[in-house]
Amino acid sequence: MKTLGFLSFGHWSTQQGSATRSAGDALLQAIDLSVAAEELGMDGAYFRVHHYARQHASPFPLLAAIGARTRKIEIGTGVIDMRYENPLYMVEDAGAADLISQGRLQLGLSRGSPEQVIDGWRHFGYQPAEGESDADMGRRHAQVFLKMLEGEGFAEPNPRPMFPNPPGKLRLEPHSDGLRSRIWWGAGSNATAVWAAEQGMHLQSSTLKDDETGEPFHVQQADQIRAYRAAWKAAGHPGTPRVSVSRSIFALMNDTDRMYFGRGGKESDQVGFIAETRSIFGRSYADEPDRLVEQLRGDEAIAEADTLLLTIPNSLGVAYNTHALDAILTHVAPALGWR
Repeated sequence: MKTLGFLSFGHWSTQQGSATRSAGDALLQAIDLSVAAEELGMDGAYFRVHHYARQHASPFPLLAAIGARTRKIEIGTGVIDMRYENPLYMVEDAGAADLISQGRLQLGLSRGSPEQVIDGWRHFGYQPAEGESDADMGRRHAQVFLKMLEGEGFAEPNPRPMFPNPPGKLRLEPHSDGLRSRIWWGAGSNATAVWAAEQGMHLQSSTLKDDETGEPFHVQQADQIRAYRAAWKAAGHPGTPRVSVSRSIFALMNDTDRMYFGRGGKESDQVGFIAETRSIFGRSYADEPDRLVEQLRGDEAIAEADTLLLTIPNSLGVAYNTHALDAILTHVAPALGWR
């Protein structure tokens, strides 16, 4: 059994063929797709966060709205770039969204990836401390966020407040019990996966990571997952950590599917450079269901993970994405033992 969710980047465009033509379309369709996914039996609705782009950005209004419209599905991010975040204000936003969803928030964080503008976080009012890189700053923001989620009082109360205070130092409100145990880290290397385990966060691993050994992507990602789990055990954290991987997987069920995804071209890993780091991009999967099942059986990282996030082409609209998710749930997942 695997937890199965979708991951949307929230693109919108006025180009021909796009069913998602504005920011409003992207947000409202994300809510509708989450409702539809819950009705299909999907376990999670996850959203990427990008700034300065025609994609989803500030996630908490969207997560809260989905939480109010659904009852069971997990709601999360993959990932929030912590270089841009005020961790204390984020605690308040996250607490509110988690309470609205009655404890279904699964927040994926990260130190960030290349963005649309140069040092975009500077425009948000943040800059690394002396001797820090922007990645260090993102991890520092994350650690503050984690600490504040614990809910311990830290702020001296006003002796003459507008409203009566509880005794002792004050914490941020609204506080949501249990949210600290539902924080994930998007790791692009083995070292950051180990760091995430040491911090007591779950692991999100996408279709991109540092090319550390030259082996196929899924093999390197499986090794990353094993290193993460070993580090979690060594740190002595209670409970079992969760691990998600992301994949583009499409079952070709009809002529529309074949038109969109049946032309091939992404059946192998790709290697490139991001900020002078050699990176490997994992392959996509698109085939007839029986052949798709055989291909997916050979993906070591999917086998290692307990959660699989299916990346979706959100700009094709709610109806098409509902069909694409249903095809995986009905014709692929049972044959692989995922359902």
